[in-house]
Amino acid sequence: MKILYICTHNRCRSILCEAITNASNGNIEARSAGSQPVGEVHPLSLKYLAERGFSTGGLQSQSWDEFEDYDADLVVTVCDSAAGESCPVYFGKSLKVHWGLEDPSKLEGSEQEKARPSTTPSILLKSV
Repeated sequence: MKILYICTHNRCRSILCEAITNASNGNIEARSAGSQPVGEVHPLSLKYLAERGFSTGGLQSQSWDEFEDYDADLVVTVCDSAAGESCPVYFGKSLKVHWGLEDPSKLEGSEQEKARPSTTPSILLKSV
């Protein structure tokens, strides 16, 4: 099964989902993309993943245009703004779902406060 996680900037939520899904046992391949990618993965996303033993190799902020030939079985939008956007026509055959997650890049406070149990990275990483 191929899963494509989409978030507007493809630097936090979709990246976390990609790495965690790819670490699962099973026949699942996950990728992530953004409608308006910023071009870099958020440093705290990489830090949280590495601290918990997830591979960060190959993670990158990239456009959904790069996945025209990916043929995803499932497209998951993980931010409200991406959910409201029109997906490219080449995702037409894919099942599309929305999973609204808080944007960890917009959290304020110390690094410890950003990693509190109720934040998106903590929730995602605790669930595995």
